[in-house]
Amino acid sequence: MERKKLVLVGNGMAGVRCIEEILKIDAEAFDITVFGSEPHPNYNRILLSTVLQGDTSIQDITLNEMSWYAENNIKLYTGETVIKIDPDQQLLFTDLGKEVFYDQLILATGSQPFMLPIPGAVKEGVTAFRDIKDCETMIAAAQNYKKAVVIGGGLLGLEAARGLINLGMKVDVVHLTGQLMDRQLDLVASDLLKKELESQGMNFLLEKQTEEIFGGKRAEGLRFKDGSTVDADLVVMAVGIKPNVQLAKDSGIPVNRGIVVDDYLQTEIPNVYAVGECAEHREMVYGLVAPLYEQGKILAERITGLKNRKYEGSVISTQLKVSGVDVFSAGQFMESEHTKAIKIHDDVEGIYKKIVFQNNKVIGAVLFGDIQDGPRLLKMILEKVDVSGLPKIAVLATPSEDTAESAVVSMPASEVVCGCNGVTKGEICEAIVTQDLKTVDQVRDCTNASRSCGGCKPVVAELLEYTLGDDFDYSEQKEAICSCTTLSREEVIEEIRTKDLKFVKEVMHVLDWKEKEGCSKCRPALNYYLGMINPAQYEDESASRFVNERLHANIQKDGTYSVVPRMYGGVTTAEDLRKIANVAEAYNVPMIKLTGGQRIDLLGIKKEDLPNVWADLDMPSGYAYAKSLRTVKTCVGEQFCRFGTQDSTQMGIDLEKKFERLNTPHKVKMSVSACPRNCAESGIKDLGIVGVDGGWELYVGGNGGTHLRAGDLLCTVQTKEEVITMAAAFLQYYRETANYLERTSKWIERVGLEHVREVLFDEESRSQLVERIEEALVYTQDPWKEIIGSKETREKLFESLKV
Repeated sequence: MERKKLVLVGNGMAGVRCIEEILKIDAEAFDITVFGSEPHPNYNRILLSTVLQGDTSIQDITLNEMSWYAENNIKLYTGETVIKIDPDQQLLFTDLGKEVFYDQLILATGSQPFMLPIPGAVKEGVTAFRDIKDCETMIAAAQNYKKAVVIGGGLLGLEAARGLINLGMKVDVVHLTGQLMDRQLDLVASDLLKKELESQGMNFLLEKQTEEIFGGKRAEGLRFKDGSTVDADLVVMAVGIKPNVQLAKDSGIPVNRGIVVDDYLQTEIPNVYAVGECAEHREMVYGLVAPLYEQGKILAERITGLKNRKYEGSVISTQLKVSGVDVFSAGQFMESEHTKAIKIHDDVEGIYKKIVFQNNKVIGAVLFGDIQDGPRLLKMILEKVDVSGLPKIAVLATPSEDTAESAVVSMPASEVVCGCNGVTKGEICEAIVTQDLKTVDQVRDCTNASRSCGGCKPVVAELLEYTLGDDFDYSEQKEAICSCTTLSREEVIEEIRTKDLKFVKEVMHVLDWKEKEGCSKCRPALNYYLGMINPAQYEDESASRFVNERLHANIQKDGTYSVVPRMYGGVTTAEDLRKIANVAEAYNVPMIKLTGGQRIDLLGIKKEDLPNVWADLDMPSGYAYAKSLRTVKTCVGEQFCRFGTQDSTQMGIDLEKKFERLNTPHKVKMSVSACPRNCAESGIKDLGIVGVDGGWELYVGGNGGTHLRAGDLLCTVQTKEEVITMAAAFLQYYRETANYLERTSKWIERVGLEHVREVLFDEESRSQLVERIEEALVYTQDPWKEIIGSKETREKLFESLKV
């Protein structure tokens, strides 16, 4: 039988989930075509905030790789927009000139960010926070500007603010009312959230109505209706969304707020359906993922003829982590004259719980700080459980430590564990047993539990342990290095060693990488691991490095580059200064900037000039772009300073010359201060050294960036030789045990300071670490120095740069 033509307009979460459900029911029923306006495969929009915050990459939040579409014979057109539908002829037309026939059409056009219609809203520096492009705009702005204002104190606005703080910006959040997240939280929970976020660095301007965004070509600030103003280099509007209905409206498909659908998600036009944020069902438009997935499942059943189950609307529940704070709300959580409520407020622990009752039934709840009761309360709301026989406070009761077993034991099989995807405890346990699942990742791939916001991962892990019993293996609960493989960092390194793998592509091939070319996350990681394991044999693959490392310069927002020559310990000479000045004049460098690392940065250099700039400088690169030792900051030390107790300048120079160009999991910054006054800021460096009477203190794991962390005192030693030995052992142990792109601050917190001390204080293990780093240092070289060695090689490089 000839397959029917099914077309999905919109490559987002709701529409593609519907396609996934259709494939589960009958993979042979349709020839499927998908159109998406964005140039990306289907990705998890919920996790965009984690990309902005720097915790994940775009690759990490991709739900369905390009290979998934191919494997399921789905024609995917990215970067192409459907602009017209002819319902009579059952044809649709795209902006690139395609004309496609359909038997069944699903509209999943999602929503658009609402942009305030105020003067200045179209200026540069004004953006929404809705898609990957918006995310990239904000990240780029943070590299050049320092003051941001987020308009909107809802979930999206707060996540945007948290991300911008992580990027080093000062952030004000403007909100029209006096209460943050007023649609999800009551006043008490909102105030608790505000206090917590203020402690994280957010500043709130509440009860402010934005009247104008002022400035020249670019936004410079906001003016409010009360006449007050606030400065801003970047303005993020997160004031809400509106269903994207223009295509339907232009094509004669009935719309109200959204595209109007019935209980089967069908529009008034035959063979045309709608799901997701664009759909309006019984005068309701849903913006949370759980209702949208529920719609997709019911439409899949309908469109394949499996059953005629109706969609009867959804009880809205929110279980989220807002900037590291757990919140939950569900149902009708605001009190009225017809309701009663129980409240628990533990101000010491920062926990707040409220349950709202009506006619002896739970109709709503708000939880802050401790949300483990959330799924159980949601089930009671959905099932309209009569609690008249229970003391009302018992609804919130949890087992005591003395008698407690895991909460998952008493959880009924019908209880929803993953609210985003509607996955129950029973479905997870059955899949674990029948599919022989061993890890949270396997459960996610099989059942979709934890696939969206990830908030239920701890419960999924508990269910694994509960279901598998003695067969549960803690060592298997690993995190893969990327979505291209199920292997963890430790497993990949072990495979490289035991199989004597030599090249990045060889690793991917032998270890059955899902994506044969890998991704931007695993390629640099594999390149690092191979070099770390076999420094004498491995030839660095520049193609597997980030673009800044390949070009030995940092790209700027306008496409030009920043060049930073090395100045050991922040010390320079008149000759080197003349070289820098001559290059700046010869190449019309628009800005010469002194950096916080005591170096000189030449900003605004054209890409094609990079080889000749480095040749004319004839100075080693400062590796300001690299995952290696960046700088060793020093104070003037005992030679000049009346407070100095040690020669910090020479110590810094010796350390920098010793470890320059050494590849590390992430950038490493050092400093040496001659006395406890700490003028070189040794307390917030990856490795900070402080001179004291008769010796040196070594501090490790500090971070002066967005995740500010004071370094921990590792040890005190007496001689310069001991400093260098301990520094070498510390760096090598970090190189060997840290995840790629894990700063020492995160690594120290993960493995523990006492563990690091045990390893480094053991004479034998310290000696072995020093021996291995010395081997690695023998093979460190400055590839740029080799490249710029002759006019011929520079010309070849220039040609490659043009590509």
